Amino acid sequence: MSPLTLLLIAFSLSADAFAVALGKGLHIRRLTVRDTAAIAVAFGAFQGLMPVLGWFLGVHLQGYITEVDHWIAFGLLAAVGGKMLYEAFTGGDDDEPDEDHIGLRELLVLSVATSIDALAVGIGFAFLDVSIAGAAVLIGVVTLVVSLAGVLVGHRVGVRFRGPAEIVGGAVLVLIGVRILLDHLGVW
Repeated sequence: MSPLTLLLIAFSLSADAFAVALGKGLHIRRLTVRDTAAIAVAFGAFQGLMPVLGWFLGVHLQGYITEVDHWIAFGLLAAVGGKMLYEAFTGGDDDEPDEDHIGLRELLVLSVATSIDALAVGIGFAFLDVSIAGAAVLIGVVTLVVSLAGVLVGHRVGVRFRGPAEIVGGAVLVLIGVRILLDHLGVW
């Protein structure tokens, strides 16, 4: 997989984290360096760890599903991207109350919730020519930076960029899944 494709996947996976970080930035009354760093580091760490976990699962299952691995990679990327597109177009109203800071429990729940997509992508990586360590670091760093920007922008501007970020991220994942499928079928 090319470095550009991995970078696109990293940015696509970070769209959920960006959207949540944007929302948290909007709803933390007095944003501190501690809260900003905690959100960015937690989101980046979980987003980097989940593909590795998914990759290990995929490697252990690879012997059973090698014949259909390209369909699995396509299905996972299309499902994750489709879910992001669906959520972007059907998102609800912003009724989250303002708070003074983010708690550890909420931070952990949000970190896991925004990185489940990365777990699915990691399973797909097991069937592709991908250096999982490099991919995980890239995904984690991109998510950390994007989440940091999300918190700061959310605190200043609001959530107007949430929908577009999820639309772009979802569309890119679906297109990468289609490209993988077409490549394995000999069409690309």
